[in-house]
Amino acid sequence: MSLDWTTLSDGELATLSIAGRQAAFSEIMRRYRQPIFRLARAFVGEADEALDLVQETFVAAHQAMPRYDTQRAMKAWLSTIAVNKCRDWARKRAVRRFFSFAAPLDEQAETIADDQVAIDDAAADRQELAKVTRAIATLPMNLKEPLVLRTIEGLSQAETADVLGISQKAVETRLYRARARLAENLKENQGVGARDA
Repeated sequence: MSLDWTTLSDGELATLSIAGRQAAFSEIMRRYRQPIFRLARAFVGEADEALDLVQETFVAAHQAMPRYDTQRAMKAWLSTIAVNKCRDWARKRAVRRFFSFAAPLDEQAETIADDQVAIDDAAADRQELAKVTRAIATLPMNLKEPLVLRTIEGLSQAETADVLGISQKAVETRLYRARARLAENLKENQGVGARDA
């Protein structure tokens, strides 16, 4: 008789995963890959980079599974790992950007061409989503993190505070500032688009 993995709790899946049952970890991935992808996509603004970060998150989670506290929500635990992977990505990107200034001009041209986001002319809402995603990606990390965790991933204020290691009041303040900055960025970009048209 085989187990119905979908009926097991996250804690049970974690325990079975630690015991070597790959199907248990596969079920954890199935449950949380979309939320972790949305989180990573919101952080980095690029789907391909986000997929890489999702993979890195689950590899790290698999290795850290013996340290998982079954009293903690799996989504919050995985979100903490994903946020740390996104922070690492941002640091690496900043270093790459710094060193890219030393690259010859022809190499820079290739890099710039690769960074262009493909525009889907047939779907206006996809364009709008891409605009918002890019605007979120430009926010400072301390504002981006609570915005993504609360509004995109739907973590509670307490879970967000736990993931980020800050107080709930700090989450509230940063969230307010992030929304204000995001609205300002989108308004500025809309004005630029109208002038360019």
